[in-house]
Amino acid sequence: MNLLDTAIRVLEEGPICDHCLGRQFAKLSTGLTNKERGSALKTVLAMLGYQKFKEGDPSLLQKLASCSQQARTILNAKGTDEKCWLCNDLFKSLDVWVQRALKLLKKYQYDTFLVGTKVSGLLAENEEILWATSNIIHAEPLKSELNREIGKLIQEETGKEVNFERPDIIVLLDLAEGKVELQVSSVFIYGRYKKLIRGIPQTRWPCPLCQGDGCERCNYTGKLYPTSVEELMKDPVIERSGGTDVVFHGAGREDIDALMLGTGRPFVLEVKEPLHRHFDLIDLEKEINRLAKSKVEVRELRFVEKDMVEEVKIADADKVYRLRLIFKDTISEEKLKASLDKLCTNIKQRTPLRVAHRRADKVRTRTVHSAELIDMDVKGATIHVRCESGLYVKELISGDEGRTKPNLSELLGTEVQVRELDVIGVKHARRKKKN
Repeated sequence: MNLLDTAIRVLEEGPICDHCLGRQFAKLSTGLTNKERGSALKTVLAMLGYQKFKEGDPSLLQKLASCSQQARTILNAKGTDEKCWLCNDLFKSLDVWVQRALKLLKKYQYDTFLVGTKVSGLLAENEEILWATSNIIHAEPLKSELNREIGKLIQEETGKEVNFERPDIIVLLDLAEGKVELQVSSVFIYGRYKKLIRGIPQTRWPCPLCQGDGCERCNYTGKLYPTSVEELMKDPVIERSGGTDVVFHGAGREDIDALMLGTGRPFVLEVKEPLHRHFDLIDLEKEINRLAKSKVEVRELRFVEKDMVEEVKIADADKVYRLRLIFKDTISEEKLKASLDKLCTNIKQRTPLRVAHRRADKVRTRTVHSAELIDMDVKGATIHVRCESGLYVKELISGDEGRTKPNLSELLGTEVQVRELDVIGVKHARRKKKN
């Protein structure tokens, strides 16, 4: 079946607009709109019909009359005002959809956008029936043309660019409901933080008794701890971005009773549904540090792409800890140094008892790269430990009832406790992909 025969089959189904006719042959040419394709096909068929009419065969011209203005003119007939049966004259109301979208878009700061369409069941069914009955193999879907045409109109009105990979905003047309919705992409901010006091968790910690609802135990705050590293950053970010929420993604986490020092721990803040995508991060950094009042300090803030979240979370990051140790029995400096040397190996560590309620019970292998004595007195010792990410360093010292091997308590032959623990270094490096 040639192109004109297929076009006639399409026209036999009922009145059809130029957009919908041309769309059935969208993959056969470039440089034309579907409307131009449809109009050209109707013109050619009307001319062919008129030729046959002059030869005494009016059937083709009459067949075209209900859907071709050119054919109606040739027949000197008034024609009909029937709607396109395929799209229900949707392309006559493009500007209505554009204005609905612009009304929502005007309150957002954005550079790129993309249009998406949720087609109603009836329109989708009409299209599928046509493809099946007319053997259509070169068409593009209705929603593809709508996305493109409305996208061009929005681009003309706003000067913003269409982005197919990572748009700042997706304009979603719901044809069944007759409404437009926006899907606003998050903004991502990378940085490093120091935690300068003990007793603050990294993220909000809901009260385990009421699960965040508020009860007498948590003084009806819903939280086990008054604040967190995350919460100390959240309000200034919301204020500047106009976002609805902020999600904290950290490169690991330190214990609540540990300090986070050195160059700080890498993190990414994900700002949900921001009204503003561009704001002064130097000013934001200063405001967070001012409001945190020496509890937390942030640095190196910069805008990043979404990929950085995964990179931060899965990155290989060696940690350097400073530990203040207390010994149950008197220990010589020589024995301590020798035991620390023996710790520099692969450590077999079963999930610690203190976190077994929230982590899978399994044995993990982590490496201690170095363990160095810094100072020692009659009350205990201070050591530095550099190890692979994921090692529970407190259990490296205590042994956790034999769940971590080797451990310092076992090597020294006496109980050793961690009195203070500080993270003094996090070396953030991208994890190598496995072949």
